[in-house]
Amino acid sequence: MPPSTRERPLLVTSRTRNPYCAVKVANALGCDVARLGSAGAKAMAVVMGEADIYVHDGGMYQWDSAAPSAVAAAAGLHVSRTDGSPLIYNEESLWLPDFLVCRPEFAEAALRALND
Repeated sequence: MPPSTRERPLLVTSRTRNPYCAVKVANALGCDVARLGSAGAKAMAVVMGEADIYVHDGGMYQWDSAAPSAVAAAAGLHVSRTDGSPLIYNEESLWLPDFLVCRPEFAEAALRALND
């Protein structure tokens, strides 16, 4: 995956709310912010190179993140929970509390911002 050519990373977030985690990452990394619809659209914006980071802490069901996370991982992106742990599917609870998809070069700084 070629490095991003943007001067500032572009973070995509919810069209309808401003998640606290997105604000933390945007402030820490000096991101520009764009608002998009579904979790899939935001994750695919990162896959397609139209954005650099997507972080969500409002929770979602596994079916909202399973396909986007698989495609993002196959594209060589960082995919994890906001604490850096892997996404685990097929658990008793179908609720996934948080989600991070980003270009590999932003993963360490984004996770640091999320967990400070």
